[in-house]
Amino acid sequence: MGFVENLTLFVLAAFVGYEVITKIPATLHTPLISGTNAISGITLIGAVVVAGAGHSTLATVLGFLAVVMATTNVVGGYLVSHRMLERFRGRED
Repeated sequence: MGFVENLTLFVLAAFVGYEVITKIPATLHTPLISGTNAISGITLIGAVVVAGAGHSTLATVLGFLAVVMATTNVVGGYLVSHRMLERFRGRED
């Protein structure tokens, strides 16, 4: 695929993602975060593969940036999920 097709796919995916996320009720946010963490894990694996393939310097740099962003998303998602699940636990006093 060329640059235009990739850009079109990215914009459509962003639009669909925005529309789906805004329609989810607040009670389903914790399971949704867990699901997106799993998807971000897959993204992280793909980014590691792209960064390590060594096709070009640009691909390596973009792959490295993708690894950093996906890792941040996964770690942040798990921290937010953990914090939200702590609210549902009873006090141990």
